Amino acid sequence: MKGIVFTEFLEMVEQKFGYETVDHILSEKELESGGAYTAVGTYNYSEMVQLIVGLSKKTGLEISVLLYEYGKYFFDVLYGSYPQFFDAMDEPFNFLESIEHHIHVEVRKLYPDAELPSFETERIGEDVLKMIYHSERKMSDFAEGLIIRTLDHYKTECTIEKKNIVEDGSSVQFLIRKKVSEN
Repeated sequence: MKGIVFTEFLEMVEQKFGYETVDHILSEKELESGGAYTAVGTYNYSEMVQLIVGLSKKTGLEISVLLYEYGKYFFDVLYGSYPQFFDAMDEPFNFLESIEHHIHVEVRKLYPDAELPSFETERIGEDVLKMIYHSERKMSDFAEGLIIRTLDHYKTECTIEKKNIVEDGSSVQFLIRKKVSEN
């Protein structure tokens, strides 16, 4: 897993819960890296699991809630670093449809060893997008946070129905419906 995911996670933890919490979750576990991360490094996904589990225990918040909040937070990181991806699109469905075949292609150019989730998208009418997330890392709550912030960015009100396709969460369907204004 790319180091930026770790460094930004720790930044979020510090902002929301304080440095003492960062120190606690880093020192609580025997992390292979010793808890020293650089944005360009690559680290074992199991360390992220340890950090999230540690944060959940420390704060009493569910892991799913923490991942969702981190997804929302990480959107701002991505937008701050790569605004051209977002600015090239005029609405959220076009952006979400571009992730797999445009954005992830560009990410792999920058980080050839990046292990990214995959997304299948299908328009079901003008106001409904079906998006299927696939990842052995089972971080669909993180993806949902990113989706929510994407919708916010494009000022588009939607409802999202989320359901596991595979019980373990490695494949998840998001059904995203634009709210149609009643005029």
